Amino acid sequence: MAFSDTLKQLPGISHLAALQLIDVADNVVATIENKPGSAGSVAVYNHLAQTFGAITPEAAQKGLELYAEHTADAQSNPGKHANIDRLFGLIERQESLRVKHVFAA
Repeated sequence: MAFSDTLKQLPGISHLAALQLIDVADNVVATIENKPGSAGSVAVYNHLAQTFGAITPEAAQKGLELYAEHTADAQSNPGKHANIDRLFGLIERQESLRVKHVFAA
């Protein structure tokens, strides 16, 4: 299934301004803003957090499936898709990130 079709099946994110990704030391390692160009990643990461409770290696693997055609592009072009690269890293290092929702005003 194409990424654009997958996005239509994920929970809505209009109530979110951003997601903060937090490591085991309670450091915010990334913020994904709900804006054009990254809203799809907010939807994917939000869905993974709701489903798995965190972005675990298992959740990251599912995320790579959800990103569909963009996953192959990220593999071929490291650095082009930071939010996908992060999932590859979590799987490789067997690490997890907590997700904090930043709600829209």
